[in-house]
Amino acid sequence: MCDTTISPFLPIAIIATGKALPAIKLTSTELDARFKKPAGWAQKHSGIEYRHHARADERQSTLAAQALRDALDRGNVNPDSIDLLLSASGVQEQALPCTAALVLGQAGLRPGTPGFDINATCLGFLAALRVAASLLNTSSYRRIAIVASDLASRGIDWDDTESSLIFGDGAAAAIVERGDGARGIEGYRLNTWPEGATYCEIRAGGTRRTPRTGAEPSDFLFHMEGRRVLRLGTVATDDLLAGLFKETGLSFNDMDVVVPHQPSPLGMRYLAERVPDDRIVNIYATHGNQVAASIPTALHEAFVTGRAQPGRRLMLIGTAGGISVGALILKL
Repeated sequence: MCDTTISPFLPIAIIATGKALPAIKLTSTELDARFKKPAGWAQKHSGIEYRHHARADERQSTLAAQALRDALDRGNVNPDSIDLLLSASGVQEQALPCTAALVLGQAGLRPGTPGFDINATCLGFLAALRVAASLLNTSSYRRIAIVASDLASRGIDWDDTESSLIFGDGAAAAIVERGDGARGIEGYRLNTWPEGATYCEIRAGGTRRTPRTGAEPSDFLFHMEGRRVLRLGTVATDDLLAGLFKETGLSFNDMDVVVPHQPSPLGMRYLAERVPDDRIVNIYATHGNQVAASIPTALHEAFVTGRAQPGRRLMLIGTAGGISVGALILKL
């Protein structure tokens, strides 16, 4: 296990959020028909009413740029005031260049604005928020945009019923600055258990599996060993939370809102057994698992519904391929 633990208070303020979804809405009824199952089967097994999938001509970076523009508009933020873009997608649009460069080409920010990628699979936004806070507190930048966009539908293996039912596409963005120092990260922990690296993977797309090394079409699709992920993820999350709560002196009772990655019905049930339902932002039924876009999309939901208010304490939490688990406590 690799353990990254940073505990001192780190000022950061979220000044705007936004999201974007592809136009195609795939309903559970359509999935019933696809799998030749009786009515209600897909919703019973996946917990999803509907989720969004991108058209073949839609690009991940375009969706990310739309989410960023939504955040800029909602927060009445001048695009020229953004001096760094972090792309936190779980899967990149292409191997080179970085996805941030492709988003910058469509986002309408000031020419020459720097950008780079942070990849922690489903926990990319959480890691990017922590990196952004570090950079803001060194005065390297004054205002940073974070985007997370994933087209999970492109990697679905429709022969794998378990995983094909849960994924949706989407993008979300947050604009952050240091603020007045009263708001910020109260606790952060990210643990990685590499013995679970093969439990969630797409083997091709990098240098390991290529046409020259005998890549098969299935290597470009998502593969998951759900039960092994659940077993390791549960143990790893319990361990992480024990350390984080001991470190901060806080507990779930101190969290006004819990903003989780939306992995699956079983993953959502893990939190429901520990936190009252009214404190959990649960958008899984209408969005599915959006990979790295799940946490910022749920965070956006917390803001637009008024659940995220100044003075409240939020926990962002989730699991990711790796296997990684992470949590961040944020005072608004």
